[in-house]
Amino acid sequence: MAQIKFPYGKEFLQLEIPESRLQAVLVSQLHHYKAQHTPQELVEQAMAAPVGCKPLHELSKGKENIVIIASDHTRPVPSKVIIPPMLRELRRGNPHANITILIATGCHRDTTPEELADKFGADIVQREHIVVHDCSKEENLVSIGTLPSGGELKINKLAAEADLLVSEGFIEPHFFAGFSGGRKSVLPGVAGRISVLANHCSEFIAHPKARTGILEGNPIHEDMLWAAKKAKLQYIVNVVIDQDKQPIFAVAGDVEQAHAAGCEFLSSLCKVKADPCDIVISTNGGYPLDQNIYQAVKGMTAAEAAVKEGGVIIMLAKSNDGHGGAHFYEQLSSEPDIGKTMNVFLSRGRNETQPDQWQTQIFIRVLQKAQVIYVSDAPDDMVQGLHMIPAHSLEEALAKAEQLLGDPNAKITAIPDGVSVMVLPNV
Repeated sequence: MAQIKFPYGKEFLQLEIPESRLQAVLVSQLHHYKAQHTPQELVEQAMAAPVGCKPLHELSKGKENIVIIASDHTRPVPSKVIIPPMLRELRRGNPHANITILIATGCHRDTTPEELADKFGADIVQREHIVVHDCSKEENLVSIGTLPSGGELKINKLAAEADLLVSEGFIEPHFFAGFSGGRKSVLPGVAGRISVLANHCSEFIAHPKARTGILEGNPIHEDMLWAAKKAKLQYIVNVVIDQDKQPIFAVAGDVEQAHAAGCEFLSSLCKVKADPCDIVISTNGGYPLDQNIYQAVKGMTAAEAAVKEGGVIIMLAKSNDGHGGAHFYEQLSSEPDIGKTMNVFLSRGRNETQPDQWQTQIFIRVLQKAQVIYVSDAPDDMVQGLHMIPAHSLEEALAKAEQLLGDPNAKITAIPDGVSVMVLPNV
């Protein structure tokens, strides 16, 4: 019997699978990669040799109003490792600079004071000026141009008016932007809702290049990169993390060149190949990415790439915050025919996008390929309202999958961390 552990919240769920039924275990080599330096050393070495631009202390000389865009509570960015050296280097160049840490919530809920303390540490929260971005507060936004998608680019005034704009972040496979990190700090990070909606339009989401691991020709990425440059994001510090959320690689410098270097490193380790399988078990990598159903769609797309047409996906995500998006939930729960909902989305123009429709659109694409059994702490009626089958343990989910397929010996592919792999067809 094969014993496989799956991250679930801050713990793990374990399943025994007969060797005869286990088709594959798809694991990123990130989890086997051993960094030669500590996380702190990796970040400081990257900052000492920035890609494509001057060191941060040189950029900060003469800059009075500096803004650091930092990730929010939904991202496992090790800010306690990244932010202190960034602050130190900024003040090395200008000890008297006014520095604001701007939390890039995108269209997510506000990050709470408790989450800020957990993310940065109490000392930084007490000492530094921290502002949480709100994409809906028009009085805090300013228009700086028109995106290639045709949408208006509005960003937080603090970012737009900064003498120096920099950011932290992490790079992982992203299910429609290709990769996270880099330019995403601006769009969607500190952008207005109108800009996020235009960038996430149904036309772009349906584009064949808007997929995990693809940047070239990806219209969503191109919009985001244009926005970052228009906002004058001059410097980034991005890391790649392992399954324990610890940095194993760091890169700093120009928003495009440094990000590309990080994506290249990540791609070399996280591409996996899979034959289509009857049952695919996936996760969102545990906390903090599996706090709601909305975010769990990401891990489902890894399973989507590995499952047979008409197969079953078993998705594990604690979802202690529930569905994670009122619009997302309503779009699915109010209409029993997901095909009809998809057609409505596809009929909308670039500037007609509704909140959360991109996530719903991708989720429907998954549901149209395979049935989804959802193991979580979310209420059963909520899971059912999202066209999934609820289960409360891996064993219960597997029994339901076998029943749906009518095959007690159906083959199984396991993806212990669905957000850390890029699943390719095994051809």
